[in-house]
Amino acid sequence: MQLTGEQLHRILAQEEDISQKKAKEIVDIIFDSMSNSLAMDDRVDIRGFGTFKVKQYEGYVGRNPKTGTAVKVAPKRLPNFKVGKALKERINNGFDTE
Repeated sequence: MQLTGEQLHRILAQEEDISQKKAKEIVDIIFDSMSNSLAMDDRVDIRGFGTFKVKQYEGYVGRNPKTGTAVKVAPKRLPNFKVGKALKERINNGFDTE
């Protein structure tokens, strides 16, 4: 099963007995805050879940797979996620792990 944003809003609304509109606002605030922190090169650490940080990649010369010609690839920054110990254990041991 894939969890979408809409499903996340619905679960939060049901669990906390709030409107879906309010649940959407809460989820949006959380993800906007995480995105803003990453944009400012801050880490986002969610205990038991994992850590998000921005990783810098240097530019390099690659090859176009169709033509084989050299292509200059610009440096870039991408978000990176490192899974936390508790989540790793839960995934490897099933849902019974507390």
